[in-house]
Amino acid sequence: MSQSLPLSVSSYEGVVPHNRVSPEKLSNYDLILRCQAEGQPEKSAFVELLRRYQSHVDRLLYHLAPDWQDRADLSQEVWIRVYRNISRLNDPKKFKGWLSRITTNLFYDELRKRKRVRRPLSLDNTFRTQDGEISWDVPSDDPSPDDDLATQEFYEHLKGAIAQLPEAFRTTIVLREIEGLPYEDIAEMTGVSLGTVKSRIARARAKLQEMLQPYLNEA
Repeated sequence: MSQSLPLSVSSYEGVVPHNRVSPEKLSNYDLILRCQAEGQPEKSAFVELLRRYQSHVDRLLYHLAPDWQDRADLSQEVWIRVYRNISRLNDPKKFKGWLSRITTNLFYDELRKRKRVRRPLSLDNTFRTQDGEISWDVPSDDPSPDDDLATQEFYEHLKGAIAQLPEAFRTTIVLREIEGLPYEDIAEMTGVSLGTVKSRIARARAKLQEMLQPYLNEA
């Protein structure tokens, strides 16, 4: 089903309306606006949005739940929630933080019901939308195994150390150091005070330094 983006600039001579521009050529801001233009996101625009931000979701889930085997299922659920709620995002400039909040909330939801028996999502199925189907087979932007060996070795030690942190510390350090979110956003996402966030991050950094020191001394 074709969809249009009602823009007043389309009537100006020489200006190409966004609905005529390929999603791949749109800025992140305009791409999100295009996904918000109708009741449900246009398929091609949403696929491009997923392609650009899939690695962000995967990386965040990996650091929040390194030992979970169904992170791909959680990632799919994140994007289903994005698809259903993106029209409610008031400021497209805050999309990445909003996406991180959805991912973190889903992680906590899943953590609370972890012991319950639930029907797993199947990645073999396509995601049906109003104007077609979307495949979840999106190429990953993660570093390849051929990356610099020394850097990769340190990263593996760091991931192992982060995984050993208490849950509250792991969440805050990931959101701050891995995702680069402001303290205020982390406080809002985790439901604690700004002072608590800063304290947890400081303690997590100290603990990571303590755990990584033997490796650094050897190196």
